[in-house]
Amino acid sequence: MGLPSHAIPVVMLVLARTIVLNATQLLAWLHSLPASMHLILLAGVIPAGMAAAYLMTRPRAVYLVDYACFLPPPNWRFPVSTFVEHVNHMPFFDGPSVRFMERTLDRSGLGDQTSLPPAEHLIPPCIGLQECRAEAEQVVFSAIDDLRAKTGVAPDAIDVLVVNCSVFAPVPSLADMIVNRYGLRGDVRSVNLSGMGCSAGVISAGLAAGMLRAMPRGARALVVTTETITPNFYVGKERAMQLSNVLFRVGGAAALLSTSREDKQARFRLAHLVRTTTAGAHAGSYGCIFQEEDGEGNVGVNLSKELLSVAGNALKANITALGPLVLPLPEQLRFLWSLVAPTNAQVVKGKWRWIFEPRVPDFLTAIDHFCIHSGGRAVIDKVQRSLGLSDVHVEPSRMALHRFGNTSSSSVWYELAYLEAKGRMRKDDRVWMIAFGSGFKCNSAVWECIRPAAKPDRAWAGCIHRYPVNIPKVVPSR
Repeated sequence: MGLPSHAIPVVMLVLARTIVLNATQLLAWLHSLPASMHLILLAGVIPAGMAAAYLMTRPRAVYLVDYACFLPPPNWRFPVSTFVEHVNHMPFFDGPSVRFMERTLDRSGLGDQTSLPPAEHLIPPCIGLQECRAEAEQVVFSAIDDLRAKTGVAPDAIDVLVVNCSVFAPVPSLADMIVNRYGLRGDVRSVNLSGMGCSAGVISAGLAAGMLRAMPRGARALVVTTETITPNFYVGKERAMQLSNVLFRVGGAAALLSTSREDKQARFRLAHLVRTTTAGAHAGSYGCIFQEEDGEGNVGVNLSKELLSVAGNALKANITALGPLVLPLPEQLRFLWSLVAPTNAQVVKGKWRWIFEPRVPDFLTAIDHFCIHSGGRAVIDKVQRSLGLSDVHVEPSRMALHRFGNTSSSSVWYELAYLEAKGRMRKDDRVWMIAFGSGFKCNSAVWECIRPAAKPDRAWAGCIHRYPVNIPKVVPSR
């Protein structure tokens, strides 16, 4: 039974007076204590207060419960020889264009097991809206179904949904498509990202993590990352735009994130996530990956010759931000010294050259595994040289490129699945996802392993025994 409205002020006055009296009594008791007891109380209260403040302000931990990568059906397979035969029979490609794509494909690092959607198996390709939706549904639903089989998560347990697909942005959105298919709750917080490029997989994980931290503990987020290939086939004669036909292949992944400490299934913890955009800092960054029309009105994605240089600048900016978060203190100090040390040519070339030479941080002191976006052979080579990595460290990227091609934003998930399928992941290992994307962006996510996978992900389960394969070195043309 509630209080009468006229009685509320009286009750509040009584409560306030009680609090004042209790505070007065507490102060009187404190004054009666000897000075030594004051010091003892302060020694206990101050650390306790600092600890409470730290616990209240520190970011809530986000866990990767599990993930699943899309395995294309066998009839989607598109060997190198089939690709060459198809472009030979397409009326809009001339002889030089066919020879360029064939030569590029031979040097690309892609194998004969990569896949293209059914619409691109036709001559000419059928790139209508219906075919685009069919590819998106097949990839996305298959990945989510595999993830649900691993985790047993029910649709009504999903609080956040983040989906990314750069070029294909239908109405209703892909996020709405998932909500409709699985019957997610009416209050699910859904976000659909487009136009973010190949780094969107890491962006989606970061966005989902941020939303989870703002929600009650134990909330779950479904992250779906893909790129629909069907609408991206370029039918013109511009070399820089034909590259996308050669490199990009079907792929997608789904991941379940959570903030629950009690979730016994969690397999990774998100340690750090760093995003870097260089569009305003370096000339040419914004336009080095650009969707546009050629002179004849054909739409495609232009991959600039400056792409590797731009990627190098973005990587440098990203590791400068990430280094202090993950590197041990001695390596941080060495890297800091290389940034502020004199660079006078006479000093650098002298006997103290080893002290003053610029150096890249040794991330091998902090990271056990690397998942470098398999955007192409040249991109992997560039990162390997920049970070001083061995062939073993970049093996997941090269093998994912060989088996699945450039699957855009989902490539880092295929690489993580490769590491686990090979049995290389151990408890407490750290794995670094490095993703590049239009804009230009370089984004990093560092995960700490809690519990390695008990068995390979379905995407690698049937073929992991054949890997690694030997990929011949590219001999520079004269």
